[in-house]
Amino acid sequence: MTDFRWEILSDTAGKRLDLFLHGHYPDWSRSRIQKLIREGQVLVNGQAVKTGEKLKAGDCVELTIPPAEPDRALPESIPLDIVYEDSELIVVNKPRGMVVHPAAGHNHGTLVNALLAHCHDLAGINNTLRPGIVHRLDKDTTGLLVAAKNERTMKYLTKQMKDRLIKRCYTLLVHGEIRENTGMIDAPVGRHLVQRKKMAVVENGRRAVTRFQVLKRYPKYTLVEAHLETGRTHQIRVHFSYIGYPVVGDPIYGRRKNPFNLDGQALHAGLLAFVHPVSHEEMVFRAPLPEDFQEVMDQLDGLSLSS
Repeated sequence: MTDFRWEILSDTAGKRLDLFLHGHYPDWSRSRIQKLIREGQVLVNGQAVKTGEKLKAGDCVELTIPPAEPDRALPESIPLDIVYEDSELIVVNKPRGMVVHPAAGHNHGTLVNALLAHCHDLAGINNTLRPGIVHRLDKDTTGLLVAAKNERTMKYLTKQMKDRLIKRCYTLLVHGEIRENTGMIDAPVGRHLVQRKKMAVVENGRRAVTRFQVLKRYPKYTLVEAHLETGRTHQIRVHFSYIGYPVVGDPIYGRRKNPFNLDGQALHAGLLAFVHPVSHEEMVFRAPLPEDFQEVMDQLDGLSLSS
């Protein structure tokens, strides 16, 4: 059954078929569109054609969107700390040690595996039955993360992210005593020039901006609140290491000595805010520090009181 049909007008004549479809579906990748054409889901005058077919005035283009297929990731019954859920999206408080997406070396036990088992109302995103991860958290970063249940919500939230309208606030403990009460780190982040698995501040990296304010100072440590204006890989960890205040417990960008024996960095996404795609109300969510992070803070507060 044909889902969409267009008649080509003179002002569109001469345009490639794949570019014509991309104009109607700018959020679809070129590879997805070309795959649909190759599979015969796109017809011109009732005939399958090549992706580079030049359209002529009067041509009839028909598009059939195939039903969503199961994602390669398998559902796994993994407990989730669900902060909010409705038919459009789900907000979870991710624990330390959980990978967000299946990848090499992490095929199971991920947040996506858990969401596939929990969400029984997925409409499908990018032609697969999977939750739409709008933004990511590193494996050992804890806190709030939103996932979309359908393509409409995914597009809406992704645009908010692109327009910097989604508010993400992190609490972190760093080595050293930051003197400034507030600050901004504006330094480009890209692949490390030598250690390619790491990120770094590099001249040809993508612009990355982190604003921060000091919450509390301790001898040798500072508790900080950071706001992301951009979302580069490992951005907060790279930025604070770059200015000389690495995140406590960070095994990649931090110091070798881990004085509190944390199993990962003291970095928590404690606040998440965005506009709901249907109600258009501002949704604000907060999550307390995880137990191990809170224990570190209690220890530091105890030392401050006794000194």
